[in-house]
Amino acid sequence: MADDGTAWLGIDLGTQSVRALAVTGDGRVLGSGSAPLTGRRAGPRHEQDAGDWWDAVVTASRTALRSFDRVRIGGLAVCATSGTVLLTDGSGRPVGPALMYDDGRAAGEAARAREAGLQVQNGWGLPKALWLLRANDGAGRTRENGRLQEVRLAHQPDVIVTRLTGHPVPTDSSHALKTAYDLEHDTWPFPAFAELGLPEGLLPEVVRPGARLGEVCAAAAEETGIPVGTPVVAGMTDGCAAQIASGALREGSWNSVLGTTLVLKGAASQPVRDPSGVVYNHRAPDGSWLPGGASSVGAGALAAYFPDASPAAMDKAAQAFEPASVLAYPLTSPGERFPFLAPDATAFVLGEPASDADLWAALLQGVALTERLCLDYLHHLGAPLDGPLTFTGGAARSPYWNQLRADILGRPARVPEQTEPALGMAALAAYGMGAAATLADAADRMAHVRTVLQPRPARTVAFADPYARLLDELEARGWLPASVAGHARARLDLDTAGS
Repeated sequence: MADDGTAWLGIDLGTQSVRALAVTGDGRVLGSGSAPLTGRRAGPRHEQDAGDWWDAVVTASRTALRSFDRVRIGGLAVCATSGTVLLTDGSGRPVGPALMYDDGRAAGEAARAREAGLQVQNGWGLPKALWLLRANDGAGRTRENGRLQEVRLAHQPDVIVTRLTGHPVPTDSSHALKTAYDLEHDTWPFPAFAELGLPEGLLPEVVRPGARLGEVCAAAAEETGIPVGTPVVAGMTDGCAAQIASGALREGSWNSVLGTTLVLKGAASQPVRDPSGVVYNHRAPDGSWLPGGASSVGAGALAAYFPDASPAAMDKAAQAFEPASVLAYPLTSPGERFPFLAPDATAFVLGEPASDADLWAALLQGVALTERLCLDYLHHLGAPLDGPLTFTGGAARSPYWNQLRADILGRPARVPEQTEPALGMAALAAYGMGAAATLADAADRMAHVRTVLQPRPARTVAFADPYARLLDELEARGWLPASVAGHARARLDLDTAGS
């Protein structure tokens, strides 16, 4: 992919903000912008207004492109949170709020979907779509200005792309995955949907990521500053976007995204089969597979225990506690999704910590131990793990935690210079417009490794006992299947890339 001065624009619709990044083909960031988002939370409810998304896109894009007098934008793509859905009218305008990825009101609908033979989790998009339909009196229509209008199901980026292009667009298969789209056969599961009472007319057309959806229209260009006629290509979920930004797209490569929670995503030539539904598979634009899973442990636990702490100061103090005197399983919210499915799982700390630093150390270590279990579970399923491992996410800004994780995992880890999902969308836009032969080639050109961490064998050995204790505790509580615990124990003396 030659760097001819063309810039590629990636837009990331996050939970708390929208980010826009303009990047050249060789990864030089020419401009960036962001704008905050807010939502409504109450118990299991978490909603946002799609109008706020557009306002934030306008602000972030204008900021990113304010110095672009002589640079051409070759194309753009949009990523968003996975499992966030809403209803729109026939022209793509929202008819109500969006149910966010962690809205928890659709557990009953998820159970119905599983009874119909669909492998979905409670927080996925399909249960929320059924919930929205029920809240709409079960009909695929809504009343506006006294007239009944057909409603359509949309995923978060669809609303933004519709505004950008000026017309309704298909959804991408990456966001459609959690609405039960069958990626292997490229179709919606219509018989199961009929059993659930989901009208066919509710469902959008689906295309592969990277497919061209249209061009930026005059009205959108005036608001956003994105030039009229800029090509818009279908995006992917934010987790996939972060994986692209990490460069982890060749078979056996994995990206571990540690933010509020922990997400692992890898690359494989075939889908990784998991009868329990814990691991699911996105599909890359070239037809290869991106298996992964999302845990509920993560850095969010640090903020819950220590809301006013200085992370750098606490990291320094934690170095005296390796391993910590207590064992922590730091869930950020009730229920676990990966490396096992346990809706009733709760966070725990076993023992009484000697100090705040000891507890901080236990939380850091607890996340890393769970991360190791995730990799052991993937090995249990036969996933390829022999490629490079990359750390991204907000927690990758902590040098101490990065090294601790490499030590506990017993394998090297790369930390890229730029880890934003928006970079992944810039790479996808470049690939979609033919500027690179493969998406992996586009990502390799844009993603630059900042450092490579080497595990320290003595530290890896020191954490074998805490890991074994965690396995025992999770199995004793009935959350971790015995077969998975046994597989992980058999790998105690191996690094997590070992066979």
